[in-house]
Amino acid sequence: MTQQLNTPPFSGRVHIIGAGPVGLLLTALLQSTEGFTVRLYEKRREYTRARMVHLASFLVADSLESYRVDHIDGENIDAVFEPAEIDDGIAFRQSIPTDLSMLLHRWATGFCPLNAIESSLSDLIDERGAHNVERVPGIVETKDAIAMLEPGDIMIDATGARSLLRDHLLPTQSPPETDANTVNIRLEYAIVVTFLYSQAYDCNESCKYYKNAENTHYKFIPAVGRVYYDGAVSHVTGIVNITAEDYAAMPAKFDGEWLRANFPHVAQSMDRFIDKIKDETHGEILGDLEIVRIPLNLYRARNATSRQWLAVNSEHPFSRSPVFLVGDSAIGSPYFQSISLGFECAMYLAGLLARRDMPLRVMFDEYELYTYKQWLRVYMRSKMIKHNKDLFECVDDPAALLEKLHIY
Repeated sequence: MTQQLNTPPFSGRVHIIGAGPVGLLLTALLQSTEGFTVRLYEKRREYTRARMVHLASFLVADSLESYRVDHIDGENIDAVFEPAEIDDGIAFRQSIPTDLSMLLHRWATGFCPLNAIESSLSDLIDERGAHNVERVPGIVETKDAIAMLEPGDIMIDATGARSLLRDHLLPTQSPPETDANTVNIRLEYAIVVTFLYSQAYDCNESCKYYKNAENTHYKFIPAVGRVYYDGAVSHVTGIVNITAEDYAAMPAKFDGEWLRANFPHVAQSMDRFIDKIKDETHGEILGDLEIVRIPLNLYRARNATSRQWLAVNSEHPFSRSPVFLVGDSAIGSPYFQSISLGFECAMYLAGLLARRDMPLRVMFDEYELYTYKQWLRVYMRSKMIKHNKDLFECVDDPAALLEKLHIY
């Protein structure tokens, strides 16, 4: 017999697994929502990820116009969302407590280290003095997460790209088949290069082209909107497309000296670009380059909730208690969009959970549809960026350029 739509009723207890930025934001949102107690499970309290991030302005939008201010993203929003959906999201933003809203506005106007965002959210949760959040240290295994669920509890997986529960949301898989619940698109492999520069610096598309004119294979591309000024110092982030063989031969993190010694052709292209910046602006690199190699994947969970378990007459905890994926557990996007997307979905989920009278199946359907629309939005933008990068890298080779064009 099919599980009832909302039986047993929600107990108000929420388990949030993962204390990265999205898990912390969701905890802060539910902490200030009446009727909830939160258990936040975190494997570490030291926040060490220092890369610079910039939240999208749509996270603090106060109107439809400001939500779609980016003309490219705005067209995607118009194609996917109804205006009323955006209005509902804006109304929820306006209900966010002032202490949290001020942080979001700050992060949407400039860059800051990722660990500063995590530390600020963590401190806010602790400083509020509320007693409805319990922080539980230690690593949570899948079997532990499933066992801790009691009827009526809510579980939210915010554990990131290697999601703890994503592949367990399909009841037909026993043991679960790897990636059965994941749609994954590999766009490319890349190294991400970050450095401090002693002068104010920015780079438009003409700059990217002319400073790469001598780079025939590896092109260093500072990302649009990824330059942050702190007085006279610029924080610059760029990417270089690499091969799968390059990726396999590189460590996860390294510096400029290692790259020059082991991949001189990649380093020469990067250094040539940076030298041209120095010639124009007469600045210097401060410290060393910080480099990571990453696969740029665009993926989503086919099911971002435990909705499939509703149709199963089972004693499994997922048949009795709802599970939601949020952040990179649900949707992963390259080109530095993931945190903003994760925050967006976390705010939407917090708004849904606050509607305690909503039947569970309706809540599942609402959240599934919303995450799918956000996926379509970021899919269109990511594919456009990737296609434009491919064109850029062969712009001086007409034959190769024409092979990548589909004009009509």
